[in-house]
Amino acid sequence: MTTIALTNLPLADSWNMHGGWGWGWMVPMMLGMALFWGAIILGIVWLIRDGVQRREPGPEETALTILDRRFAEGALSPDDYHQRRNVLAGVTTPRPEKGVSSPASEGV
Repeated sequence: MTTIALTNLPLADSWNMHGGWGWGWMVPMMLGMALFWGAIILGIVWLIRDGVQRREPGPEETALTILDRRFAEGALSPDDYHQRRNVLAGVTTPRPEKGVSSPASEGV
């Protein structure tokens, strides 16, 4: 008796629950579902790949490596290179004080 009652029930589409679309509602729903899950999966992949790349520290360029690179490129003369390298390395060169004349400036 239960099976007779279930076979006599009308289908959901016969109640006009889908706005009269019939089976046509399945295609947009399947496409929407595929786009939704595709966006979720691509978002997770993008977050993982971008997160891994952010954690890897890149090679840091120090002032001396930049100076060496510029000298190798020919942007600095050897005198400029040595002078700047001494400054960066902390090598102090004695400077004449103001008001004190050096022998080279006296014209000896």
